[in-house]
Amino acid sequence: MDILHIDDQLTDEERTIRDTVRDYVDKNIQPRVSGWFEEDTLPIRELAPELGKLGLFGMQLKGYGLPGSSAVAYGVACRELEAADSGLRTLLSVQGSLAMSSIYKFGTEDQKTEWLARMAAGEALGCFGSTEPRGGSEVAAMQTYARRDGSDWILNGHKKWIGNAALADVAVIWAQTDNGVRGFLVPGGTPGFNTSVIKHKWGLRAAVTCEIVLDNVRLPAEAILPGTTGIESLLACTLEAQYGILFGVTGAARTCYETAVDYAKSRRQFGLPIGGFQMTQQKLARMEIALGQAALVAMQIGRLKDQGKVTQPMVSFGKLANVRTALEVARQARTILAANGITLDYPVIRHMNNLEAVFTYEGTEEIHTLVLGETITGLPAWSPAVPSPLTGATSS
Repeated sequence: MDILHIDDQLTDEERTIRDTVRDYVDKNIQPRVSGWFEEDTLPIRELAPELGKLGLFGMQLKGYGLPGSSAVAYGVACRELEAADSGLRTLLSVQGSLAMSSIYKFGTEDQKTEWLARMAAGEALGCFGSTEPRGGSEVAAMQTYARRDGSDWILNGHKKWIGNAALADVAVIWAQTDNGVRGFLVPGGTPGFNTSVIKHKWGLRAAVTCEIVLDNVRLPAEAILPGTTGIESLLACTLEAQYGILFGVTGAARTCYETAVDYAKSRRQFGLPIGGFQMTQQKLARMEIALGQAALVAMQIGRLKDQGKVTQPMVSFGKLANVRTALEVARQARTILAANGITLDYPVIRHMNNLEAVFTYEGTEEIHTLVLGETITGLPAWSPAVPSPLTGATSS
């Protein structure tokens, strides 16, 4: 139900990727995903090689056996995975947009050769350790610290809300050093690298979300990502993940919308399908418009990214607008399904809960609002002593 025919703008390659991922999701994910959500698990070791065989991990990167697909193609793949569940797109984001892109952008040739091809195939899993229990949005305040000990590095700290960490073969850990924030590669099983899976979540249940405790983790000198030069390096990776989100959430919203349309045409009240009532049609029309607008935003940002013109304010615009839109579409779909909308017999409440989590990860609404506000006015409105992520200036 794409009244504007937005997907007609896709190239043949992008359309092939869309159809391939959609077919895989329909056959292998949709019949099982509500069970994974209910059980609070995701069989990542089973799924990763399948996604790797489809060429999805790091698909936007080129070289080292990676396909170098367009940014729009990557966005479409995120959309089709998130049409099943945000946990699936999170798996793709963590592996490709965060862990692999960190190594690709900032690693040595040896690091790239050791990890990228294996990660692309889903044979090796990665994670991205940035967020901390007390330092979510304030990245510059991270307390994880790496100090020199001869030629080695010793890492101590605590990370939280880290996707796939308990299964990771390699963790990209960001830490303060005497020379600013740097990235480090920590192989899974390194002494002092301890992980635990976070339970009792009511969103992103079909995902493996973890804590990491670093207790005197000793790494050789070559574990550092030498191209990392501070917070800017970390933010360059999170921008990639934010881009995948602004595309991906349109898939979650589309599933909720299509479920509501089908339900409205079959559910009868007062002798008529509820889709024939004016108020239901108003909800569906508004959902169609919102989805069309979100898809256009995603497509425009994707084309700008392919042209090398994308900026943080553009991605903040898309992440803020499209997640908000997707959440509103999910909520409206839930009202159409009424009581049935809160059961896992339908996908809507699952997507609603997931989107509540997506709404605040990879930059809260407030953070992306301030990025846009500074872009519009030229005046940073962050806490007085906090440097702007755009200009480095403070408001003091």
